[in-house]
Amino acid sequence: LRRAYAHEEMDRPGVYSRTGFPTDDPTYDRLKAYLAEHSDLKVPWRGRAFETPYATHTHQEPHSADWVRVVTTLETPAGPLTSTRLESLRGKPGLHETFFIKTREDALAYLSLPLPALRGDVASFGETDRRIGDRGIVDVALGYNPAGHVAELCGSETFALLSMTDRDVLHALCERQMRLILATVRWLLERGVGPFFSILGEEYLVPPLHGPKDFDDFNVRYDRPILDVIHDAGGYVHIHCHGRIAKVLPGFLALGADVLHPFEGPPMGDITPAEAQRVVGGRLCLEGNIQINRMYEATPEEVRAETEALIADVYDRGTPLIVSPTASPYIRGSGETCFPQYRAMVDAVLAHRST
Repeated sequence: LRRAYAHEEMDRPGVYSRTGFPTDDPTYDRLKAYLAEHSDLKVPWRGRAFETPYATHTHQEPHSADWVRVVTTLETPAGPLTSTRLESLRGKPGLHETFFIKTREDALAYLSLPLPALRGDVASFGETDRRIGDRGIVDVALGYNPAGHVAELCGSETFALLSMTDRDVLHALCERQMRLILATVRWLLERGVGPFFSILGEEYLVPPLHGPKDFDDFNVRYDRPILDVIHDAGGYVHIHCHGRIAKVLPGFLALGADVLHPFEGPPMGDITPAEAQRVVGGRLCLEGNIQINRMYEATPEEVRAETEALIADVYDRGTPLIVSPTASPYIRGSGETCFPQYRAMVDAVLAHRST
């Protein structure tokens, strides 16, 4: 993985799986053990855990027979902001309902908050790094990028509308969040944390809701200074971004990404591996791109063939590659169903070593 992130010569592609397994599901035990033994490993470490959180309080309100509404209030010097979320009473995923920022006035209230302080002990990073050794890397997760953080505060629709009516306040929010992330990154680097970092949220600014201009104006503008600080310290940055990225793929090069996951063809995205390879050449490591549903629905032979085709289209043409599904294993109770497909993917990559 280090050589893939650094765009150095490799004797085979990397192979990795995201690890957000269903909780308390023993059907995935065999897959977890196989990946731990045979794939390249990333251990997540929360790099933003040292920012002092803002005080919030929550209460519940009745909604329906299936849902309860959770109301969260954030106090700011300019007045309270509220968001609401529906939580299922039937074990279903939750749903965002309203967001902290609904208007320009809400945005100004959020801007009145002081930046969080940074405090804590980073000793667990060194311990994690020693534990993984040469079996993998420690991924210092930075959470949402500036624009992604603001989109989370606004919701996608409000962010898009404000980008037309109140663009200046969105820039102020993004610039504020950039300053916070920069302070956090410098604080971590001073304490020996790194060199492998990850960030996400760029997918809020991709088509069809936003085009290349917005991607450059909100992602490239505020991500590039953060990535420059990491690169100046000898570090690398992985970006996770789903969606239709064909028109904005040059933007990931412009902001300085080292690794991009995933790069999806239709219907989930709009770019094939061969097309992505032609754009990035050897300047960006591509991570992916076996659609996660294929791990449950395809045969092992089909997954092996897709993996071999992916290697031929990307790695064999000179672009660093980490073969990976597009998401974590996610179907509860189906660990044994997907195990043969995961093994076929991993085995196809490892077999490429001798070619």
